[in-house]
Amino acid sequence: MRRRSVLAAGAAGAAALLAGGTSAEAAPLAKTAAQAASAGDAPWTSASLRDLAARIGLRVGSALIPQDIETPSYAAIAGSQFSVVTPGNAMKWQIVEPARGSYDWSQADQLVSFAHANNQLIRGHTLIWHNQLPAWLTAGVANGTITSAQLMELAHQHITTEVTRYRGKIWQWDVCNEFFTDANPSGIDQANWWIVNAGPDIIPNAFTWAHEADPNALLFYNDYNIGGEDGSNAKFTAVYTYLRQLRSQGVPVHGVGIQGHLDTQYGWSPARLRQDIEQYAGLGLKVAITEADVRTFVNNATDQVPTDSLSQFAQPFEYSEMLKAALAVPECISFTVWGFTDSDSWVPGVFAGEGYAGIYDVNQQPKAAYYALQSDLALAAHGAPRRVRTYTPRS
Repeated sequence: MRRRSVLAAGAAGAAALLAGGTSAEAAPLAKTAAQAASAGDAPWTSASLRDLAARIGLRVGSALIPQDIETPSYAAIAGSQFSVVTPGNAMKWQIVEPARGSYDWSQADQLVSFAHANNQLIRGHTLIWHNQLPAWLTAGVANGTITSAQLMELAHQHITTEVTRYRGKIWQWDVCNEFFTDANPSGIDQANWWIVNAGPDIIPNAFTWAHEADPNALLFYNDYNIGGEDGSNAKFTAVYTYLRQLRSQGVPVHGVGIQGHLDTQYGWSPARLRQDIEQYAGLGLKVAITEADVRTFVNNATDQVPTDSLSQFAQPFEYSEMLKAALAVPECISFTVWGFTDSDSWVPGVFAGEGYAGIYDVNQQPKAAYYALQSDLALAAHGAPRRVRTYTPRS
């Protein structure tokens, strides 16, 4: 989602990386990494992310929009590097039902077809969210022509219609998205549009309806700042407690999506992310990193060159630490970046002066972050090579 990472404290390592001056003239780290990778120093340097991850049963994905796959250079990367597709907007209510009772599945169908053609799984995104709702729905609620009971029934109809259409084709659904507050203590946001207008039962109801429409799909609750970003970990605690309650009540929640939107100017704890993933897994939940990106300050929205040379090290570092936390816990089954290239990133349009958030640059060339992920996946897939034998003194 287009959300800012709001947090207070974080990893000392990241803070140390960012301490220092700026230098627009520093040698690009990505160029150095690319040269090393092209030297053929290991058999995995030409392997795709999806192939390396497949060796340990992890799926690596990207959010896509139709324009991506309509551009041959983008489509080639999307099809070869990733094993999971998340429709960035195409399955949201605003897109699929722009007028009441009138459906437009063209964008969603296009991405589903692309995924199937490339032997990729699909993360459906997202069924219930307070943003990107159709105007007819929000206007009807606002003027009273849609009552609370009618809204609940419309949500039931929406979920049933969409999930049934793609029954057997969707691996994971983000059923409910971003319902908790950025506060300490955290809890369900009582000002959330759905909570105000439909009531808190919308969450368990949504999971129940989605499960009825496709009993085999994995159903996720998805949110930001619930994986090491929040210094108090209060939002994680609130989500963890709530999901444990839903599970105890028999609500069919199968997983939790940790969005993973990071910013090099804020603190973040990789150790806490791993611990949070482990605790979610302890509830019997699957875990997914669903919207990973790492933004930083840049010169402009077109070139997206970091203005602090140290951020060129911090950006791949944070990507790598996110992935390593995911790799450490077997119940973490997928790792998805929220768009792979800076050239069509959502970040510059939402965060003034920021960008450089993807793993490919504005020219669709792999960055240091890409090579960091590739290296981590290679070690996970193959293990480190055994050390050469040497003479060992015995006295």
